[in-house]
Amino acid sequence: MNETIKAKLAILPDNPGCYLHKDKNGTIIYVGKAKNLKNRVRSYFRGSHDTKTELLVSEIVDFEFIVTESNIEALLLEINLIQENMPKYNIMLKDDKSYPFIKITREKYPRLLITRQVKKDGSQYFGPYPDVGAANEIKHLLDRIFPLRKCHILPNQVCLYYHMHQCLAPCVFDIKPSEYTSMLEEITKFLNGGEDKIVKALDAKMHGAAERFEFEKAAEYRDLVKAIGTLRTKQRVMNQDLQDRDVFGYAVDKGWMCVQVFFVRQGKLIQRDVNLFPYYNDADEDFLTYVGQFYKGTDHFIPKEIFIPSDIDLASVQALTQTKVIQPSRGEKKQLVNLATKNARVSLQQKFELAEKNIEKTHGAIENLGTLMNIPTPRRIESFDNSNIMGTSPVSAMVVFVDGKPSKKDYRKFKIKTVVGPDDYASMREVILRRYSRAIKEDGILPDLIIMDGGVGQINAAKEILDNLGLDIPIAGLAKNDKHQTQELLFGEPLEVVPLSRQSQEFFLLQRIQDEVHRFAITFHRQVRSKNSFSSKLDGIDGLGPKRKQKLMRTFKSLTNIQAATPSEIHEAGIPYDVAERIKETLAKPNQEKIE
Repeated sequence: MNETIKAKLAILPDNPGCYLHKDKNGTIIYVGKAKNLKNRVRSYFRGSHDTKTELLVSEIVDFEFIVTESNIEALLLEINLIQENMPKYNIMLKDDKSYPFIKITREKYPRLLITRQVKKDGSQYFGPYPDVGAANEIKHLLDRIFPLRKCHILPNQVCLYYHMHQCLAPCVFDIKPSEYTSMLEEITKFLNGGEDKIVKALDAKMHGAAERFEFEKAAEYRDLVKAIGTLRTKQRVMNQDLQDRDVFGYAVDKGWMCVQVFFVRQGKLIQRDVNLFPYYNDADEDFLTYVGQFYKGTDHFIPKEIFIPSDIDLASVQALTQTKVIQPSRGEKKQLVNLATKNARVSLQQKFELAEKNIEKTHGAIENLGTLMNIPTPRRIESFDNSNIMGTSPVSAMVVFVDGKPSKKDYRKFKIKTVVGPDDYASMREVILRRYSRAIKEDGILPDLIIMDGGVGQINAAKEILDNLGLDIPIAGLAKNDKHQTQELLFGEPLEVVPLSRQSQEFFLLQRIQDEVHRFAITFHRQVRSKNSFSSKLDGIDGLGPKRKQKLMRTFKSLTNIQAATPSEIHEAGIPYDVAERIKETLAKPNQEKIE
């Protein structure tokens, strides 16, 4: 952390607002909002993070912030700042797409068009259609049924469309306005879901042509009826109110969010939109950001209703859109939200299953890794990582990969017992000794390869213990670059860099192992640190038992908030005033670790 960031962190206000992270070039790389700027921005530079957040933090060299009057104002400002600056780490609609509409122009001789812009020009617009192919299919069908004008500029003679009976040729003939009015009414009914009348008319024409032995024309009418039937089967009727609405559902897992939007038009589910992206804040806040971007801009169609899940702040979504926002609690509408949410979960699961299928490729990668390291094929790989903050709540973790796949039943967590202070090498010696002395004692399974999350020091610490135990297990280390990304594999006597292509499956496997052991270690550390930081600092205070501790946690959520509270505020949480004063005195003592 540089001096500029340190100085700015010290003056952050408690107000809601937006913050803008910048890289070394002064480019805005991330925009976020916060209910409390001080707590949110400081959280980036304290404690451990997952890999994707660490990558973001590694690029931050400066930040700015803008204070707002409320959290909703912060949300609206965040949307504008993202749209204006396009930060690379923010949620972005992948192609900033707008959806197509079918348009009936307001002209003397109207035309039927596909457009992505809705303008106040007196024309009629139907849609949107998330699938442009579906929009074109419908337009093509209507062009075959209704002979509207096709040419942008009227020619001086009839064109091919006239001879195909798909245009009345107003360029040459005097067409009565009533003919166009009648066709437009039928088209409007069709696009609003009333295709039954058209089907009946086409069916009558088909039989009439057959009776007149005009079999080619009858076949044409038959194909039109069949095409309408195909379009019907592509649409699922959800309810009978013929309402236009967008239905949102979302799911999160492993640092990723999936948002599904169902487009219901005239009571029919015509299509869905799916977006998957990594998220960096609370899931509900990033969902709000997504919704704000989704409806940003005047060209995007906004339906009469929007359905959202019940755990999202209703007032915030209402502030983002100029339409009715509903959180269904029961019935068919609730089922529709549940369906969108279920599909979001399925999409996430598919993403991870595809990743697992890619892991299957690592069977060959394991063999190649053994060849490159000149060791037998490492079917079982065990990897270790330490986690602590200035020596507090030190822990270590071990993950196991068998045949290239994580074997979570074999994962192990270790609380460091013998090391005082931040000594990473001593912690690693203790963990290696505990793990493999027990394996020897219990005649347990030993790995084919041990990978340390670190460089020379961690490797030598582990080697020292294995030599003392009389074990001959290959040990390698995974070093990271200054951006905390997997860089190289160290192995051998003396230690050398194993030549690995960054595009190889072997490198991908090692990267997965390093990310997994790091994730497992910091998750365990957070659990231990959270428990220790709250309990140990409040233990021993006269009059503060387990139930009163629970009252404090329910009210203040964290030790930091308790430290910031006055005795009167603590008393209002159900704590006797004299006990509240003792809590403040205890937390005010020097050398107390501050926990966010």
